Amino acid sequence: MQSLFIGLGSVVASSLPWILSHWFGVTNVSDKGQIPHNVKISFYIGAVAFITFVLYTVFTTKEYPPTEEEIKELKSKKGGFVNGFKEILDAILKMPKRMKQLALVQFLTWPGLFLMWFYYTPAVGNFIYGGSADGSSTVIVKDWISIVDQNKLMYTRGTEFAGLTYSFQNIITFLFAFLIPFLASKLSNKYTHMLCLLVGGIGLLSINFIDKDSILGLYGVMACVGIAWSSILSMPYSMLSGCLPENKIGIYMGIFNFFIVLPEIIAALFFGAFMKNILHNNQIYGVMCGGVLLIVAAMLTTRITSDN
Repeated sequence: MQSLFIGLGSVVASSLPWILSHWFGVTNVSDKGQIPHNVKISFYIGAVAFITFVLYTVFTTKEYPPTEEEIKELKSKKGGFVNGFKEILDAILKMPKRMKQLALVQFLTWPGLFLMWFYYTPAVGNFIYGGSADGSSTVIVKDWISIVDQNKLMYTRGTEFAGLTYSFQNIITFLFAFLIPFLASKLSNKYTHMLCLLVGGIGLLSINFIDKDSILGLYGVMACVGIAWSSILSMPYSMLSGCLPENKIGIYMGIFNFFIVLPEIIAALFFGAFMKNILHNNQIYGVMCGGVLLIVAAMLTTRITSDN
């Protein structure tokens, strides 16, 4: 269900800049160092939607009070930052075996996604559409637009098309969510997740074979990512929940999210130097590095202790 609704919402979000530009005439070009108006308005709409639905959830979701036994147990525990830190550290040291194996898979999966999110759109604009955010030559576009930069225009078209392929990815995520329970019943959770990660990784690697003449192939790339994303949103948590003690589910779910955030922080801090010095700022290669990480994560998934 989570994959279904995330996919549905993301379809709308990914399409908004293109919709505003092509259906409502909002300009998609801007001066150097500025954000195009269609992108700005998309963020405003997203912010309003985010705040609205958070408030709706806060005011409509009922909380169930703890039992008398749970209240006594909570009162018996010592509070404070130090004791809280000790509890977290103790939980980390006593992590179930399956959680440790899943943590390693997550540690490689999420930086793979991070690299895709970071480099895919500019890669399409720069290397597939042959544009440039800075530009070099000029062309007149429509009567009401002054002379604009040709390369900048191609870059804008490329990034808009990348947004459409993101939207298609989320459609696939939405639809594939219905198929995951069937696959899991036939293959088991871990092999379903392994297969989905493998498909996503291969999809990201295949971007290297796409150029302006085969631009529609990007829909295939993002369809593969949509399959992986649908599994990433559900399968790890499904596998994790079955191995956690009931009274520690909250703390272990929080710790599990460490292995999403930490690798993304590491990638944000250090991958830029790798991109500049090793990959020579080729964003296509950055996306492909994400594909490699997803494939390695898929291989490690096979080591996870079999689920019930």
